[in-house]
Amino acid sequence: MVLLGLLSGSCLYAQQALPSSPVPVTSFSTSDSLSSSASSFSRSAEAALPDAPAPQSVSSSADQTNEQTKRILGIIPNFRAVSTNQHLPPQSVKEKLVTATEDSFDYSSIAIPVAVAGYNYLRNSTPEFGTGGVGYGRYLWHVAVDQTSENYMVEFFVPAATHEDTRFYTLGRGGFFTRAGYALSRVVVTRSDAGNPTFNIAEVVGAGISAGISSTYYPTRERSFSNTGSQWGVNVAIDAMAFVAKEFWPDINHRLFHGDKSISTPASSPATP
Repeated sequence: MVLLGLLSGSCLYAQQALPSSPVPVTSFSTSDSLSSSASSFSRSAEAALPDAPAPQSVSSSADQTNEQTKRILGIIPNFRAVSTNQHLPPQSVKEKLVTATEDSFDYSSIAIPVAVAGYNYLRNSTPEFGTGGVGYGRYLWHVAVDQTSENYMVEFFVPAATHEDTRFYTLGRGGFFTRAGYALSRVVVTRSDAGNPTFNIAEVVGAGISAGISSTYYPTRERSFSNTGSQWGVNVAIDAMAFVAKEFWPDINHRLFHGDKSISTPASSPATP
């Protein structure tokens, strides 16, 4: 009995001495360690690399050569001209109205009437207007109204009805006679709002309507068919010369103010006229 008691006490003591739960064993993963090291190295390498340079837009001098300005020499309206290689969406009716208004009431719009009125005054084309400052003033306001009427007919009313694009698209390539011939031809050939070549009804018919309107506010003796036809021809001729000026203006502008540049070698092929 004594022996059994001793054995029981020994077993009880051994059970109390053992831990109640197994000690957790920390496991180490070789792959996790390598991944962590690689990630740290990658972050360090990225921090050491310089920042990438910001993209910069580069415009060639040749592209600048073909760029139109809003005014020629700051005194002649040039709002309808489109730079070579520039692609524009169809012209809206509102844009046609805005262009006609700019060509008629911009400060630079007075340049052509001043010149034409002076020419008419010197050749005494309308003797009823008289001479001196008063006579020249009569010539001036008549020519200014002629120009405004022609602008709205050619650039707004007629093209809005016939769906024509009133903008002048620069050719920008070829020799002088090629480009001049192209510019002169724009009085009879233009683009539709859909971008297709079409007869320039706005120019031909609009200039004729304007000539007919102008006969109503000139002296009675000037209200003849021949004078109306002459005014019609003058309207078209002025626009034709303006197209030639618009065609070569970017080259002249570049040569005068930005260094010498050949006018017959553009940057690249222009937009289809």
